[in-house]
Amino acid sequence: MISQLRERYAEGRLTHDTLDHRLGAALQARYQHDLEDVLADLPPRRRLSDAVQACWQRGRDTLTGLMAGGSRPAPARVLPFPSGGQGRFTIGRDAACDMVLPDPTISRWHAGLRREASGWMLDDLGSTNGTRLNGWRVRAWVPVRDGDLVSFGAVTYVLGRPGGGRGLPRAAGGTSR
Repeated sequence: MISQLRERYAEGRLTHDTLDHRLGAALQARYQHDLEDVLADLPPRRRLSDAVQACWQRGRDTLTGLMAGGSRPAPARVLPFPSGGQGRFTIGRDAACDMVLPDPTISRWHAGLRREASGWMLDDLGSTNGTRLNGWRVRAWVPVRDGDLVSFGAVTYVLGRPGGGRGLPRAAGGTSR
């Protein structure tokens, strides 16, 4: 029963709150029919696409390594702050975003950067898999600075100043406006 709930959560069929509620109901069940009710309304299992399964496995391997005392994997890329006068910068899978990241763990409109007098601010735009700053989930506008680790879904960048030959990653036509 619990393994079935865990699998449905991993497939994205249950939110964390729903998983927590159903686990509580399963642990408090007194009769077999109570257990059957915990899973009765869930749609049948589905096979994850190979791309989603690979991303999920990478995340699982990373978490397993961290829990075993391993070190954080090195970020693959540097994300420099946008240059010029642009005050807002969007990140996501949608072609209209300023930076397009074609990873299945990234929402169409995933995150945003906003320029303020004190520097850049980062926020999650209601993404499914979240935005993290130095490992912490972003839930409101937060200040970011050089050297911060930012994760959009399963993709991680280190923030830095433009220059030194490093430009914005140009994935699937993403450009700076």
